[in-house]
Amino acid sequence: MRTKYAVKQISVFLENRRGRLVDVTKAFLDADINIRALFLADSSEFGILRLVVDNPEKAKAILVSKGFAANETEVFAVEVEDRPGGFYRVVKVLADNEIDVEYTYAYAGTSNKAILFFKVKNEEFDRAIEVLMENGQNLVEAVKFYE
Repeated sequence: MRTKYAVKQISVFLENRRGRLVDVTKAFLDADINIRALFLADSSEFGILRLVVDNPEKAKAILVSKGFAANETEVFAVEVEDRPGGFYRVVKVLADNEIDVEYTYAYAGTSNKAILFFKVKNEEFDRAIEVLMENGQNLVEAVKFYE
């Protein structure tokens, strides 16, 4: 089950200085890598860019070759109605089952649906998927992001 829903996310450490985000996105443009979702968290000195792309292995290799510190992490994605309460229903199931969310981010599409990405502890990954499915949540197969 894990393999089916484990979305490969690339995390990139970026110095907080002008042009670093341009460098990453230009490298992806040149390599024909499509960014499907992203989240950027920053402090005064650095940022962490988290990306879901159509070819994570190639993306990581390109970034490393350009001198970026990058790693791969597994997250899972849940599709919800893009309306009040969609996010709540997912996190409520996780909380009720004592599964801690390390971080989350989302993107909204154009079809009244939103995709929520979740990072949980590695040892809770399979259980999180199981309880979400048991509670009628619509998990997105990883392959959908690589098409």
